Amino acid sequence: MGGGGGMLTPDRAWEGARRVAGALAAGGAEPGDRVVFSATSSEELVIAVLGASASGVIPVILNPSLLPHEHDLLVGDADPVLVISDGTLPGLLVGDPADVADVPLVRPMHYTSGTSGRPKGVFGGVLDPEAARAAVLDEREVWDFGPDDAYLASGPLYHSAPLRFALGTLLAGGTVRVLPRWSIEGFVEGLAAGATTTFIAPTPLQRLLNAVVHDGLPFDTAGFRLLAHAGAPCPHPVKERAIELFPAGSVWEFYGSTEGQFTACPSAEWQARPGTVGRARPHRELRVDADDVIWCRPPVHARFTYWRNDSATQAAWSPDGAWFTVGDLGYLDDDRYLWIESRREDLIITGGVNVYPVEIEQALSRTPGVRELAVFGVPDPEWGQRVCAAVVGQVSPGDVHEFAAGALAGYKRPKSVYVLEELPTSANGKILRRRLTELYSR
Repeated sequence: MGGGGGMLTPDRAWEGARRVAGALAAGGAEPGDRVVFSATSSEELVIAVLGASASGVIPVILNPSLLPHEHDLLVGDADPVLVISDGTLPGLLVGDPADVADVPLVRPMHYTSGTSGRPKGVFGGVLDPEAARAAVLDEREVWDFGPDDAYLASGPLYHSAPLRFALGTLLAGGTVRVLPRWSIEGFVEGLAAGATTTFIAPTPLQRLLNAVVHDGLPFDTAGFRLLAHAGAPCPHPVKERAIELFPAGSVWEFYGSTEGQFTACPSAEWQARPGTVGRARPHRELRVDADDVIWCRPPVHARFTYWRNDSATQAAWSPDGAWFTVGDLGYLDDDRYLWIESRREDLIITGGVNVYPVEIEQALSRTPGVRELAVFGVPDPEWGQRVCAAVVGQVSPGDVHEFAAGALAGYKRPKSVYVLEELPTSANGKILRRRLTELYSR
């Protein structure tokens, strides 16, 4: 299946997890220790993460494509007992079996992208058994994981959501297939092989649906029950097309981050309020402060610190230690639905006025001929920043300017439009606005 391994069943996962736990113990790892995994996405990596987590050893998941100096920086920060790569991963799976808990006792430690400084490890510590079971049930309550689920892990496992959905599915008795890397062909093969659930970021979802709608790619979603998307704003036409092509009620959006989960939104609620990311997930509260910053009160099992970074931890949590923020901006309507205006690092301030790229992207996504776009700011000597747009599709800058004139107030309209073959994205499909800013600020 797209170069992936076989179907991962719960029995195979737990049998392997016990062997991993034994191998880690033999290597000197104890509960609370960190073990770095810098390996390609695979069923074996899922097994290894389960084995570590269920023995109280904290898996630190790194992107295997990091450059050596980037890799070494994070390894040095994590201070692990062991570092596991593609070459050493198979050795963990043949250890002598050891007893493990029936649920993960830790959450994997992922590093944030570091947009506001050096990357930060999101650390949840070792949970007591009651809190550990609450964490599992928390995910199951939202996503209704069950033994009939066949999850397609199409995104890289060094990002938190694809891995979290894989583990949640296995813990509920379902099965998992892993794509070693994202591809449209691999995703479609996964559907044909019987996948019923997946997590996907908006950019790969957009490319998938473009291939279906514009290029005639055969596409069968019969039997599919859940397509969850998050990680970036989803253009309204893409969301509408997904709702049309996937079975009724199967398309869900959620708002969250490596640090924690905020909301979940079924398609019917989104259709009633296009653009919302939903209401607070169970066991959480949301509020927005006077500066439009979004805050969340999580349950005890979902609390975190930034690993060995007290100043960042203090900045993320309210003075009473009950609420955290990742700095995103938005508002709550009268029915407590959350609307995201911008990630703080993406905010454009032009002439002293805040401009939100998400709002402009949603408006311009309906420009005829536009298949993908990103709005970003560049330095401007007169205005502080200038609004720009990069687009992909059969379209000219003039077409975009003309459409914007009828869709946006003057200060929100892009002053420069660039037509590209493709937008720069991360491995998880997030559009890298900073790279566009760097390119066109020269």
